[in-house]
Amino acid sequence: MMPGGLSETKPATPEIQQLVNQVKPQFERRANMNCLVFTATAYKTQVVAGTMYYVKVQVSDVEYVHLKVFQSLPHENLGPSLVSFQTGKTRDDPLTYF
Repeated sequence: MMPGGLSETKPATPEIQQLVNQVKPQFERRANMNCLVFTATAYKTQVVAGTMYYVKVQVSDVEYVHLKVFQSLPHENLGPSLVSFQTGKTRDDPLTYF
């Protein structure tokens, strides 16, 4: 991986699920959606002044969203922040920079 570039796609871990759980209220408010399902399935990372996570999240039987979540450096003691998102995705849509 080149500095500042995106990592390879990896299967979501419990830590990634915890990250998306923390930004779920931000997503629901901004997307004007109530999600009964909010399951992280895959992710990529980008090292910046902290870490940018690109996460594929299942929100229904067939619909997915892509989240861009920023996690600052540990010493800043801040929670994750939803930077951007893309709706209308499918299980097969690749995670890309946005």
